[in-house]
Amino acid sequence: MYYLLDHVWNGLFVDWFMQSYMITHEVYSDEVGKMTVITEPLWGPLKELLLAVFIAAVLVCLFVASATARIYGKMRVKAAVTEISRMLHGAMAEERELEDIFPQEYAEISVQVSEIRSAMQRHEQMQKEASARKNDLIAYLAHDLRTPLTSVVGYLSLLDEAADMPEEQRRKYIRIAFQKARRLEELNNEFFEITRYNLQRMDLEKKSIDLYYMLCQMAEEFYPLLQEHGSRIVLHVGEELMIRGDGDKLARAFGNILKNAIAYSYPDTDIEIRSEPVEGGLCLHFSNRGPTIPPQKLETIFDKFVRLDASRSSHTGGAGLGLAIAREIITLHGGEITANSEDEMTVFYVILPVD
Repeated sequence: MYYLLDHVWNGLFVDWFMQSYMITHEVYSDEVGKMTVITEPLWGPLKELLLAVFIAAVLVCLFVASATARIYGKMRVKAAVTEISRMLHGAMAEERELEDIFPQEYAEISVQVSEIRSAMQRHEQMQKEASARKNDLIAYLAHDLRTPLTSVVGYLSLLDEAADMPEEQRRKYIRIAFQKARRLEELNNEFFEITRYNLQRMDLEKKSIDLYYMLCQMAEEFYPLLQEHGSRIVLHVGEELMIRGDGDKLARAFGNILKNAIAYSYPDTDIEIRSEPVEGGLCLHFSNRGPTIPPQKLETIFDKFVRLDASRSSHTGGAGLGLAIAREIITLHGGEITANSEDEMTVFYVILPVD
């Protein structure tokens, strides 16, 4: 430092310091008996210099400490992230207890990972169950296809071979063959529904919808099926009820609900549709009178490939997708669908937002 100040800078710093913070004057010395040169510091400016140097030193120390702490903190965070990543990988890849993977200081993370792992296991189990139900359903449908197909072929063969068959018997065989062909069509539609549900991605094309007009149209479309069942649809919906949504998909959702209501209602009973305002939207009630749905079945009624009728060959046993599709469509519209069944009255509640 001395070499730098005295030789390299040629004493410039020393000269500046002497001129700015030191004073030289002559005084008479009684001991020497002559004038003596004395150099003394200028305490005022020197104190200001020392204070400035002290403050600068403190600031430099603070900066160095802050930079060091920041770098060290980043290193610690990186090390912690690496350690947590390693533990998370072990928790997801291994079947070990989480207490053996996460130390006590990571107890909160261990709890969260445990919840995530449980949710993933539940989801995986649900997927397996849905896949098993779908496979069973396809097997049942494949089996059921053979029965009406055999009947159709058999009756048509009889009609073809027996040219002198009495007219009444001929009409009877034609009617039976037609009924079996209709059943074949239903089963084929169920196969198509399964494939379409697995491959289709739903996108909404929202526009203004006259809900009353839509429900009136649907009541007319279901008239033949209602006639067969001896039922009717009764509307208790305001005539000026407008919502915003995808009309085709909402019609599909409401249609699936109505199909279910018709299939599981008592003959010669009414299927009622009511509307009421709720906070932020409206609620539609689809109610039918029929056998009470057990609570355990009501909990899974909106799951994929779940049928209320366990009989694989029943006329009402569809693919078990109608209500699952209805829920997906309603959810995409920001709504909610629930069901309640008691005292032989089943009600589906559809809540939709109103812009």
